[in-house]
Amino acid sequence: VQLQACGGGSVQAGGSLRLSCAASGRTFSSHVMGWFRQAPGKEREFVAGITWRGDSENYVDSVKGRFTISSEYAKKTVYLQMNSLKPEDTAVYYCAASTFTRISVHSTYYRYWGQGTLVTVSS
Repeated sequence: VQLQACGGGSVQAGGSLRLSCAASGRTFSSHVMGWFRQAPGKEREFVAGITWRGDSENYVDSVKGRFTISSEYAKKTVYLQMNSLKPEDTAVYYCAASTFTRISVHSTYYRYWGQGTLVTVSS
């Protein structure tokens, strides 16, 4: 599975961005996709996860109510809509694919990773 993430950029606080992650290769509708982020000097953290079928979602508390993850299995694309962005959301965002059927917040459960896209939020 290969993953290609895009959609990052620079915005002011309160703005919005939508990240996309296109998958190629062998995927299954029961598998999980996730978004992680890594800020400078910090560990990579889970942001959101979803099954390809879209029947289960999970978010880190800090983005609940502001970020929405969605999936289009027919297009093998996962999105992360980010609204009300804050400076602390600044990070490189990575999409990841898991071969498990339950969403995990642990990066070790995700086997495939995209290249990352930078999101910068200025105050």
